[in-house]
Amino acid sequence: MSVSVTTLPLRGLTRIGLHNIDTVYYQLSPEELVQDTLRLGQGVLNDTGALIIKTGEFTGRSPKDKFIVKDPITAELVNWGGANVAFDPEKFDALFERVVASLRDKELFVQDLYAGADSKYRLPIRVVNEYAWHNLFARALFVRPTDEELKTHRAEFTIVSAPEFQADPQRDGTRSEAVIVVNFTRKIILIGGTKYAGEMKKSIFGVLNFLLPQKNVFPMHCSANVGKNGETALFFGLSGTGKTTLSADPERLLIGDDEHGWSPTGIFNFEGGCYAKCIKLTRESEPQIWNAIKFGSVLENVPLDPETHIPDYNDDSLTENTRCAYPVDYVDGAVIPGIGGHPKNVIFLTADAFGVLPPISKLTTDQAMYHFLSGYTAKVAGTEAGVEKPEPDFSTLFGAPFFPLRPKVYAEMLGRRMQEHGSQCWLVNTGWFGGPYGIGSRMKLPYTRAMVNAAIEGKLNDVEFETDPAFGLTVPKSVPGVPAEFLRARDAWNDKAAYDNSAAHLSAEFARNFEKFEVPANIRAAGPKKS
Repeated sequence: MSVSVTTLPLRGLTRIGLHNIDTVYYQLSPEELVQDTLRLGQGVLNDTGALIIKTGEFTGRSPKDKFIVKDPITAELVNWGGANVAFDPEKFDALFERVVASLRDKELFVQDLYAGADSKYRLPIRVVNEYAWHNLFARALFVRPTDEELKTHRAEFTIVSAPEFQADPQRDGTRSEAVIVVNFTRKIILIGGTKYAGEMKKSIFGVLNFLLPQKNVFPMHCSANVGKNGETALFFGLSGTGKTTLSADPERLLIGDDEHGWSPTGIFNFEGGCYAKCIKLTRESEPQIWNAIKFGSVLENVPLDPETHIPDYNDDSLTENTRCAYPVDYVDGAVIPGIGGHPKNVIFLTADAFGVLPPISKLTTDQAMYHFLSGYTAKVAGTEAGVEKPEPDFSTLFGAPFFPLRPKVYAEMLGRRMQEHGSQCWLVNTGWFGGPYGIGSRMKLPYTRAMVNAAIEGKLNDVEFETDPAFGLTVPKSVPGVPAEFLRARDAWNDKAAYDNSAAHLSAEFARNFEKFEVPANIRAAGPKKS
């Protein structure tokens, strides 16, 4: 349906300068958005009805093209440098006017949505898209308001996505023709020059990570599920650590797969959908994702058989970062709305390619804050250009690019929440065992699952623990369903001297990385010791 921007629901477009648009489609259904995508030649359907899209040059986020406007709201609070690059307010205003001018002769697609499942803390947002399929993506990923909620919905932040617009670095102050800028004063997220829809999802995540700590909500880059007994668990981990696999437990219900807040009353999903990786996807390995790829979902950069339209999930010719976006209610047993109680267990996942960290360790609060700030996993050959041997990979808070405030703000919130609610934190190594990558073997998934389940179900409450001498971690001597020899990292190495050298090297890397943090002495002392 085509509606005028002067009607009540779209009056907010005038506020941001998007007036005099010839055609605006407001709050279209998935059926209508799919039809428009096909009409505009922006995608095709696969054999199960999912919309198949190619995102062109950008098949993933463009973190070096992301900026935050530096103004009175952000100047003192943002941790400038690294992923948080300042943008001039006047440059933003001029750039935004150019983007708006480029959209005036286009069809625009608008959705009013929420970021956050908890009505007390959710952020009303408006998403304005040049592409119909981007609007369908946003509708799948964010929380969809009811018809009654739409009557009172007033967007506090607006995303304007113009993938066909090309920035001019010399004129606009950008790094390239792609640009993602967040303006907290004007409450606008501007995205141009990239078709990758994930920029919308992560930009809103960054906005929440800035706003919510000021409302006493701890924002987290993690998945969450809940058991039949009502006890929730959180899973933190970088790509390749098993976060999605381990949180997708058929015996537990999924709250969300990526972004959550921990408020004074419990946890809640920031999103209303999932954005799952699809490379090498099979029905057997990830049935929840497989079954969600149907009409209403968006499948990015997965090649199709031209005759059958069956996706080839093993084909990485376009990118290894193939993705599917779908509403969370496409997952059997998902918790709707995505709200849970205070988590009894917090799981940190790391894929240690050096093969020296224990498979599971029980952390004190100080150790949890240390490892949260460290955000350790390891890169292995083939995962990134130029990586030929294992390399440590530290991403603060298990998601450094998305957290604009100083890291200690989030770490202190984690520590407070754990102490207030008696939450237990565990460090689980899903990486290598008996030697480093290339010599040892990957930790067996059934054993990792058994360890995680034992921790979550309280089966480790009464077992005996010992201290791992290399890292000062508290390790259980026994875990139901796991042979004892799989619990002691050093014992699994044939060459004990090689283990000692590798452990000392990783401990030194932890210490070197941690030098940049300003934290109390007790937190610094909770890390591995250089030997």
